[in-house]
Amino acid sequence: MIELDVPKRQIGRKIPLLRVLLAAALAVLILGVGVAGGVYLDRSVLQTFVPPSNLPPAATPDFKLMAEAWNTIHQNYVDTSATDPKRLTYGAISGMVDALGDTGHSRFLSPQMVQAENNFTKGEFDGIGAEVAQKNGQVVIVAPLDGSPAQKAGLRPGDVILKVDGSDVTNLPLEEVVGRILGPAGTQVTLTIFDPTSGRTSDVTLERSHIVLHNVTWQILPGTTIADVRIAAFSEGVGKELQSALAQMQQAGVSGMILDLRNDPGGLLGEAVNVASAFISSGNVLLEKNIKGDVTPVPVVANMNRPLNVPMVVLVNQGTASAAEIVAGALQDAKRATVVGETTFGTGTVLNQFALSDGSALLLATQEWLTPSGRVIWHKGISPDVVVSLPVDVIPLVPDAERGMTQAELQASGDQQVLRAVDLLAPAVSK
Repeated sequence: MIELDVPKRQIGRKIPLLRVLLAAALAVLILGVGVAGGVYLDRSVLQTFVPPSNLPPAATPDFKLMAEAWNTIHQNYVDTSATDPKRLTYGAISGMVDALGDTGHSRFLSPQMVQAENNFTKGEFDGIGAEVAQKNGQVVIVAPLDGSPAQKAGLRPGDVILKVDGSDVTNLPLEEVVGRILGPAGTQVTLTIFDPTSGRTSDVTLERSHIVLHNVTWQILPGTTIADVRIAAFSEGVGKELQSALAQMQQAGVSGMILDLRNDPGGLLGEAVNVASAFISSGNVLLEKNIKGDVTPVPVVANMNRPLNVPMVVLVNQGTASAAEIVAGALQDAKRATVVGETTFGTGTVLNQFALSDGSALLLATQEWLTPSGRVIWHKGISPDVVVSLPVDVIPLVPDAERGMTQAELQASGDQQVLRAVDLLAPAVSK
């Protein structure tokens, strides 16, 4: 049974974290080795350990109440296999974070999730390669990663995971669902998927694989001098990769560019600043607003080599999240590019990571980010300048698929967002 002993002393700087622990959000995770990553990476990485003994006296009644619930469950719940202490503890912490209501961002990470998040930041992990979120008790696909088993199996943003290997996962904590989906490369997992667009339910068997993210790829579209530039995620080094790609495009005589951020789950905040700075020479990339409402501008990186200054279109959809939204919003506000596609996911907070004593962690939103003009993105997303939906049976084009494609094949691809971007750029690049 739990014996609650709360010390009388308190340390002021630790109290805000404890208060935050008494509430929190819907998680977004990349199903990769050990666990997960995703929109979460647009954060300042801050490791802070708060000794559990430093509890404010005001919290004593609340912790006693939690102890009552714990003891009642252990003494009375008929299925003793379900009362594993670690499972209950992680469930309780997740519940506190969910109570914050920070949809898609603040969340609890198990030790395995912490490791997998670190792997995703480095751009390499094992898994099925799909970003997921928990909404209304259901686990929903936010975005499949380029070249991943999830993408190859045809999983799409908005698909709902009903079962994992035949077991119903509705209303289970996200970390438990993720744990069931994860596994080493070469093993299989069967997901029961509900497609809300068609109303169909189907079983999809995927083989987990070792995934190496190719953050930046590009290809000149057939019959044009327009480059299709794809950023799959904002992992470490994406800014440098983009600079190299832009230099190559300049040498190739590119006269227009499509920056494809569709189904990009985001990544490191610093990389978002680097990418936006490759196209904007002055001003801000975003604004950060803290808990007091103070707003701090985050300027473009000065003295950055900008080898390619050509007309641009940015492609976005509902799988465009976090760092990708920062870039889309910055380019839109600066009128550097026309944004085409669908409204983005709506991630809008910068996360800090707070380590817990067993290797688990809390990712907590400590700042809200806004576009340079002050537009709120949190829960709203970036609205495109030109709305173009993609037919449900069409898979978005990527540079690897465009390589070797003819102009006729491009027109027949069905990717109306890419084709609309080409039409928008045509008058400018023909001058």
